[in-house]
Amino acid sequence: MHYHGWGDEVSDEALLAGVAVGDERAILVFVRRYQRRLFGLALGIVGDSGHAEDIAQEAFIRILRHASVYDARRASVSTWCLTITRNLAIDALRLRRAVPIAPDDSLFADLRATCTAPDDAALTRDGAAAALAALAELPDEQRRAVTLAALYGCTAAEVATLESIPLGTAKSRIRLGLSKLRQSVLPVEST
Repeated sequence: MHYHGWGDEVSDEALLAGVAVGDERAILVFVRRYQRRLFGLALGIVGDSGHAEDIAQEAFIRILRHASVYDARRASVSTWCLTITRNLAIDALRLRRAVPIAPDDSLFADLRATCTAPDDAALTRDGAAAALAALAELPDEQRRAVTLAALYGCTAAEVATLESIPLGTAKSRIRLGLSKLRQSVLPVEST
């Protein structure tokens, strides 16, 4: 079976089905669609771009190799791919440091204040530094949840899957973490 016309409008599931049967165009579109997300997640965890490239490449190899066994009932394609990448990155950290650790402050070293939304317009370099400092003060589980949601665009359900926690817990961690960040970063309004 050969598929034609793979484009941005094709669902991740349909694209992965094309990958599973070896359609070269589907593979190319799939890699283009996911390369920044997988690299970004790996970079956030390991903090080194060269190492992150290796991890993202290994993640793609595993995704392509196992595309035929993907089960949409268990997770979205996005969650499945991010989980594979996250696990490889954490395994790489464990091998390099010989102890399991959570993502550290280097995760946020390359964060840039490029937001254009009205609420974010005031986030200057000083604001970004304050946000990074506040983020570093969050408990590990809240920091990971906020990072996955805010920097990588994961939904609460995806955070729950990636962290192996209940959905309600993921929502609480994101909400509490963001609330603490707002309190730390935004100036207190005088009444």
